[in-house]
Amino acid sequence: MSSTKGIFKALENLISDSQTSKPLKILIVAVESAPYASVGGFSSVIAYLSKELKRLGHDVRIFMPKFGFIDEQKYGLKLVKEGLKVPTDFPENPYLICNVKTSFSNNVQTYFLENQEYYELRANVYGYSDDPTRWALLSRGVLEFIRSGEFVPDIIHCNDWHTGIVSNYLKTMYKEDKILSEIPTIFTIHNLAIQGNFDHWHVAELDMDDGRSAVASFFDERLNKQNFMRRGILYSDAVNTVSKTYSKEILSPEFGQGLDKLLLELRSKLYGIVNGLDYEEFNPETDKLIEKNYDINSLELRLENKISLQKEFGLKESLETPIFGFVGRLDWQKGVDMLVKVLENVMKNFDVQFVEVGGGDGGIADMLRNLQRQFPDKVGVHTHLNFALSRSLFSGCDIILYPSRFEPCGIVQLEAMRYGALPLVRKVGGLADTVEDVNSVDGTGTGFVFNDFDEFSLYGQIVRAIELYRNKVLWRKLQRNVMKKDFSWGYSAKEYERLYLRANSLKNTESLNITIDRPI
Repeated sequence: MSSTKGIFKALENLISDSQTSKPLKILIVAVESAPYASVGGFSSVIAYLSKELKRLGHDVRIFMPKFGFIDEQKYGLKLVKEGLKVPTDFPENPYLICNVKTSFSNNVQTYFLENQEYYELRANVYGYSDDPTRWALLSRGVLEFIRSGEFVPDIIHCNDWHTGIVSNYLKTMYKEDKILSEIPTIFTIHNLAIQGNFDHWHVAELDMDDGRSAVASFFDERLNKQNFMRRGILYSDAVNTVSKTYSKEILSPEFGQGLDKLLLELRSKLYGIVNGLDYEEFNPETDKLIEKNYDINSLELRLENKISLQKEFGLKESLETPIFGFVGRLDWQKGVDMLVKVLENVMKNFDVQFVEVGGGDGGIADMLRNLQRQFPDKVGVHTHLNFALSRSLFSGCDIILYPSRFEPCGIVQLEAMRYGALPLVRKVGGLADTVEDVNSVDGTGTGFVFNDFDEFSLYGQIVRAIELYRNKVLWRKLQRNVMKKDFSWGYSAKEYERLYLRANSLKNTESLNITIDRPI
């Protein structure tokens, strides 16, 4: 025990000494990245992290698919590699021929893997039966691109199940390659609940993937049954989640999505780094998408945004009525189904309003529209993704609701806090890491926090928020509390910088068969 602790301490010292070494060459592999392809918050994380790493002096680049909807003229794409042969491991069709193009955004270079059949002719990013083939092409394609010599990184940063087999390929098919075998990988889990193109809770024993077999060929039906998430965890040199609390939660059966035992075995390489927010883009002082700009010293101006939000959704104009908001995906994970049930009772008994922005599950959207029909002067809903309306909501609502069943990180609460709205959240994952429960006696804290996922707990915190909202002096102090918080990418990017160096150190210990004993 003491020897492994000593080894880990030595590694920490090595990492600390390396902070002054030359800048790293980092290649981030992801399916989507803003501004080119944005389905959810994941794309913003990739873009903002890259931008901040670049600011720290690193040569960071992104590798993603060239989807057909990406406007080549708008982004000025240029060809850098023509006729890249990507092996398929299928004898009848041994290669897929791709091109690689490039563009710059926020001073960060992005490479696009271009293939007519699997990317160009698809209208959407996700949702196809052959998605595993599409992401296998991306994973194998990035390695062949590196072998071409155009850009050889010091570290490959993979993200979520789509790119989990990059590390698998490296440690098996490319383990003798002089270039690739020397490159360490980290694997970021953005959401453990999605592990492949299948329901991981209902897999037949014959189809269960332990991650030890070879990656199937692109055109083998077995590829659709292989668990890319499990393989990313198994083969990467370091693994991280997007918050510290979530990295601990997933070691338990409640949050581990069937991989908790594997994660417990490999916990020595598991870390948690909370996501950040781009404070240049999300800035109420300069945001052109909101009615009235303001800052922490002019919060009285924020009231104009509240009236504007009420007008936008046809609600009664009242500064005395607290507005609760929800922005995000409509799905089971976010607890919106429970939220609607609770709000039915809240609306009957209190003078409150509720505004929702975001699309997703059709059944939950119907629940929200039904709530609006019951309380047309109190409820406004927009069951589609809309970034402009989201900013209006952040700048005009008083409380943002996030009663998640589980939450790897959560970005919405950070965005809302930046604009002076208080979050009301369940104490899980990144919500637990970023929201401190309000103490009404001394005026500390940044939001309203409940522990158990049940209607009574949520109802109680909503009532508590309504009552505290009546104390205008206290409420203004709490608004200042949330706006003082710094969740910008500066700190998180430095944590990733340390993780990249740590991954390299951990890779170098593999031959010694070392298990580093340390708490997460």
